[in-house]
Amino acid sequence: MTRQENRPLTLRDVSEASGVSEMTVSRVLRNRGDVSDATRKRVLEAARALGYVPNKIAGALASQRVNLVAVIIPSMSNMVFPEVMTGITEVLEETGLQPVVGVTGYLPEKEEKVLYEMLSWRPSGVILAGLEHSDAARAMLRGAGIPVVEIMDVDGTPVDSVVGISHRRAGQQMAQAIVQAGYRKIAFLGTKMLLDHRARKRFEGFTEALAKAGVEVADSEFYSGGSALAKGREMTRDVLARTPDLDFIYYSNDLIGAGGLLYLLEQGIDIPGTMGLAGFNGVNLLRGLPRELASMDSCRHEIGRLAAEMIVERAQKGGAPKRIVLEPRISHGDTLRHG
Repeated sequence: MTRQENRPLTLRDVSEASGVSEMTVSRVLRNRGDVSDATRKRVLEAARALGYVPNKIAGALASQRVNLVAVIIPSMSNMVFPEVMTGITEVLEETGLQPVVGVTGYLPEKEEKVLYEMLSWRPSGVILAGLEHSDAARAMLRGAGIPVVEIMDVDGTPVDSVVGISHRRAGQQMAQAIVQAGYRKIAFLGTKMLLDHRARKRFEGFTEALAKAGVEVADSEFYSGGSALAKGREMTRDVLARTPDLDFIYYSNDLIGAGGLLYLLEQGIDIPGTMGLAGFNGVNLLRGLPRELASMDSCRHEIGRLAAEMIVERAQKGGAPKRIVLEPRISHGDTLRHG
């Protein structure tokens, strides 16, 4: 079952796909009435394949939309997303729209659940992080008939509109800056790639650019959970124990980079002479470190504002989907020599 048109799905669509009456479909989706297990299964499978989400406000509003914008992000503990939310809120507070946030923990099955619940209230638009979603999630987004903006990443095919940076290109640019500065024995420390697609793409771009320069990653380590600062210290200690002749460590985010920086300073290591360091995200709260960590701004606030502006424009005026690619800049700070 495939749909090319971007319009709101109805009970009739599910009825036609499952081969039962609209009344039976309604009973199944409301979990009411006497319906056989086989019929119930057929209806639920058809609804899931189509991306149909029951309308909890059907008949309550003439527009069949509420003045909410669903914002679905993987984490609120990650320092990146509060800045994204600030940008979204700054734009929406000037309109009649209000953001409502769902958190997925980077888990596709949880994203499906959050998306299902939010779409059932018929929001005026959806903003969600990343381009990697389950087939069911993508079907729900296409079938909602509302503006959708995927944020943070542009390396892939969006459902509708998208605004973000190329993480693969960001990794390439950092690798080029490191090589130009004369570093050759380079390690990568970061998050588990199965959950964090954007970190994975940076790693892929990073290793590709190093390979073009004739340099291989000398060591790498990946973590999940726990305090990022403590993990940064721990992984930095461990990687130097394994590969003591390293001269640069690239971290997948600034927080583990900050932990690594503090550990190396305690060891009396010359930075950026003997050892260079860089992170990612350009987190402002880390400006008070003894040394400013080299990093790359992920354009978080601007992404939030642009995503909200796209939702407002599409909700009010319609129009075609947009693709906006932002260009982050490298800050050498005090931990990356200028090439």
